[in-house]
Amino acid sequence: MQSYAAPARALVARMTEAARAAPERAVAYQGAPGANSHVAANQALPDGLPLPCFSFADAVEAVLSGAAGCGIIPIENSLHGRVADMHFLLPESGLVIVGEHFLPIRHTLMGLGRLDQVTQATSHEQALGQCRRWLAERGIAPVAYADTAGAAALVAETGDPSLAALAPPGAAELYGLNVLASDIADAAHNTTRFVILAREANGGRVEGPAMTSLVFEVKNVPAALFKALGGFATNGVNMTKLESYQRDASFTASEFFADIEGQPGDVAVDRALDELRYHSKWVRLLGSYPRARERG
Repeated sequence: MQSYAAPARALVARMTEAARAAPERAVAYQGAPGANSHVAANQALPDGLPLPCFSFADAVEAVLSGAAGCGIIPIENSLHGRVADMHFLLPESGLVIVGEHFLPIRHTLMGLGRLDQVTQATSHEQALGQCRRWLAERGIAPVAYADTAGAAALVAETGDPSLAALAPPGAAELYGLNVLASDIADAAHNTTRFVILAREANGGRVEGPAMTSLVFEVKNVPAALFKALGGFATNGVNMTKLESYQRDASFTASEFFADIEGQPGDVAVDRALDELRYHSKWVRLLGSYPRARERG
């Protein structure tokens, strides 16, 4: 609780108390009240009770411990790419992806004075990256903070008109700040994809179009990735996302995060996964869930 700036603590306390009274309805998210993840939680799970957590690890732990029935975390952004550490945190958490949600992002610059007084803008590094050119053109230096709305609470606490926050529009009213500029992302298509996490899958097959997320490590041999992915091509399974990452700076075989259309139980998907397992050191399915948006 003390990790949040003072203006956010009372809000966090009230939301935490409400979630504690009905943990099965609680939706853990990273950030202070008013953050984009808070907005996403309200949209994706309107009957839930948003539970603010200071870090991604705290949000995952809330779900694991039963303090929250599920969690919602950002995994990638259309402008700034994947969210740092998610590819490590998701597989290691043991949680299951049971849904996804796409949130159009609106970044608002807010503070205590006027725009011409601002010399620094603080926010989550993702938000700063998404508004990098806009800030640079105005000579405003970016300052990384744990989350967007938390940065707004920090600005309210400092009382410094030279420091502004990049946060969702609603955070200005929550923390008594002036809106200095609206919709300042470097591209209009700015959208963040969130995944919904739970301790267990919903059970049964996903009705309608489904997505499946997985991670795997290829064998350290020539053409390993080509061979591992061959089954998806020959069985007509559409892979909509493939990202590589290396653990512990090992500079050996890469691990991969992938999204595919379909789910285990589909004949084509089962055949593709069998071939992937044959050519990989290991494969871990992270979950199958309803597709929120058609890939194209």
